[in-house]
Amino acid sequence: MVDQIRPGRQENLASDVQRDYAYYKEVFAGRPLPLAYLDLDLLAQNIQQVVARAAGKRVRLASKSIRSIAVLRRILAADASFQGIMCFTSREAVFLAKQGFSDLLIGYPAWNAHDLAAVAQATAEGASITLMVDSVEHVEQVETIARQYQVRLPVCLEIDMSLDIPGLHFGVWRSPIHQPQQARPVLDKITHSAHVWLDGLMGYEAQIAGVGDNVPGQGAKNAIIRRLKQRSLHDVARRRAGLIELVAAYGLSPRFVNGGGTGSIVTTREEAGVTEITVGSAFYAPMLFDLYRDFHYQPAAGFALEIVRHPQPSIYTCLGGGYIASGAVGPEKLPQPYLPRGAKLDGLEGAGEVQTPIRYHGATPLHLGDPIFMRHSKAGELCERFTHLLLVTQGTIESEVTTYRGDGQCFL
Repeated sequence: MVDQIRPGRQENLASDVQRDYAYYKEVFAGRPLPLAYLDLDLLAQNIQQVVARAAGKRVRLASKSIRSIAVLRRILAADASFQGIMCFTSREAVFLAKQGFSDLLIGYPAWNAHDLAAVAQATAEGASITLMVDSVEHVEQVETIARQYQVRLPVCLEIDMSLDIPGLHFGVWRSPIHQPQQARPVLDKITHSAHVWLDGLMGYEAQIAGVGDNVPGQGAKNAIIRRLKQRSLHDVARRRAGLIELVAAYGLSPRFVNGGGTGSIVTTREEAGVTEITVGSAFYAPMLFDLYRDFHYQPAAGFALEIVRHPQPSIYTCLGGGYIASGAVGPEKLPQPYLPRGAKLDGLEGAGEVQTPIRYHGATPLHLGDPIFMRHSKAGELCERFTHLLLVTQGTIESEVTTYRGDGQCFL
């Protein structure tokens, strides 16, 4: 039985650690700006909460929300429930395999023959990489490349979890398989392929996991989203269970059944057939994940901009800062001032490529050269703007680690 999304319930199982402007300003004193950081004490709290919310289910890390080899290793080592990585491209999966990571699931289909060939070569060398498929054409393409390299490649079959009601598609456009029976042609192709085998099943309920339902000033819309989420829950569970039953009828036993995301850990864990939940954004806790009613994570990751102009008494202009999040364009995709509290973006300029004006009327004195601490709207995209993360703990910088960019990698 899928757990209900209960009004007003908030599972914040870790005690809050409060950070203020003076804390981070002292930590980063003398450091060139801009910089990006990860607060390890807050990360530890987020890890604790993810483990508690998963309640024994295996957790697969979403690398797109982390994008740092060192941080991936740290989280995987933190608890036995963290097993495996969901990658966002085949080239990333091959790169991670070369770094010694295993159980790599590519969350999106790969088509390019060169990319599939790289996976095939890595598999021949001992890598464990699972490809995503949702069509007969995908399976045929994988089979063709696998045959050329004389390897057998594991695949994961994805079913769509979106909710379609008259006049509304509540979810994201992913797999064309909307109902379990629509998977039959793909399963037939897999079972008749000599070089492809079914390793897993996946259904990502993005409309539950990735849509905020506690946006300030949007009470009516929040109420509608909560009702739609509630309506989705049983439909999602029914479709995922139906796919598992269908696959079993083929005599297949997939190694894993993947579901969920940061925003749906509690409901996904209640499905008996789900063996693992993918989690990524919970660890850094970007701005968009402040907009959920039933949980709260600590703002572990952020960046600092330098004040270089003071054009008016209440305006402080920073260098750079236009780190806009992907997706449909809207103000929620802008990075936002975090500290000092009360600082806000200028409504006309926003966060700019070369300068970002900040409006601030608070008591903390600000001067040229001082930092303004910001938070990105999404998680791993912050790491595309910086080559390094400064790891902070107990008021000091423990170390400096590379992001994918710092490793010379750019996958998307």
